[in-house]
Amino acid sequence: MMVDPEGSIKAYAPAGGEVDDEVDTDIGRGDPPRRGREAWPDLARRKPLRRHARLFAIRSPISTRSRWILTTLSVAVPLVAWYVLSASEIVSPTFLPSPLKVWAAGLDMAQSGSLATDTWASVQRVLIGFGLAVAVSVPLGILMGSFQAGQSFLEPVIGLLRYLPASAFIPLLLIWLGIGEPSKVAILLIGTVFFNTLMTADAVRLVPGALIDVSYTLGARRGEVLRKVVVPHALPGMLDAMRVNAAAAWNFVVVAELINSESGLGYRITRAGRFLQTDKIFAVLVVIGVIGLTMDIVLRVARDRVGKWVA
Repeated sequence: MMVDPEGSIKAYAPAGGEVDDEVDTDIGRGDPPRRGREAWPDLARRKPLRRHARLFAIRSPISTRSRWILTTLSVAVPLVAWYVLSASEIVSPTFLPSPLKVWAAGLDMAQSGSLATDTWASVQRVLIGFGLAVAVSVPLGILMGSFQAGQSFLEPVIGLLRYLPASAFIPLLLIWLGIGEPSKVAILLIGTVFFNTLMTADAVRLVPGALIDVSYTLGARRGEVLRKVVVPHALPGMLDAMRVNAAAAWNFVVVAELINSESGLGYRITRAGRFLQTDKIFAVLVVIGVIGLTMDIVLRVARDRVGKWVA
């Protein structure tokens, strides 16, 4: 093999026969070869999105102004549609009272004191029933998410029980606990504890195994790993599970207050329904929505504060 004066590499047979191959390397001619980042192909630059296109860009942040405008519209549009439907009488006022009539009914119940009494009764039941569900489900969820033995022992029975409707237990609860407050609290407990357990276990399973391995390498014991690594890292997911199941608790409180109740927002809805007082029904539904939204905001703020250092 040799390089001729023209810069071509010529390969000869071992005995010096004819040329087997010839490669033109163009040595010393033209531009030098591009190396490193210079050899990368030029990437097409993305054109900046227009203002309206940013709203529909996948996972693209929007301005604070746009966020507030959209939030306001999400409330204003249904209210305007509600007002138009009720004012035009397309739907009978008996079935769809106007927002002003609902507001007047809410003020009337507030002035009489019945709204405050019913609201406090329902809030107490939700706090007790859902509080017990959280107290039971969080330890069980940590056990299921942290240990394969716990998952194998608990998941089959919990997976079965979560498909049983809480309302189906009402006859049994009346026999076991009577018609007082314990049976109402038990419905809330049964309706939320199983789902919260499974969701808590899922949050625990999302803790990176590398964190647990490093903790053991540094000499941490099992209890310290659970207390200082697993639980803190899974806490945002646990709070998200509570947010979801707190909404379910408010659904079940209406069912619970059908059992010989003399107070509560569910009781007020049932009583108003007997006399076709749809304005009062809508007013109570608005109150439940406001209370539920307040609970959701509190849990979401707590989740975001915890999630900052976890992330």
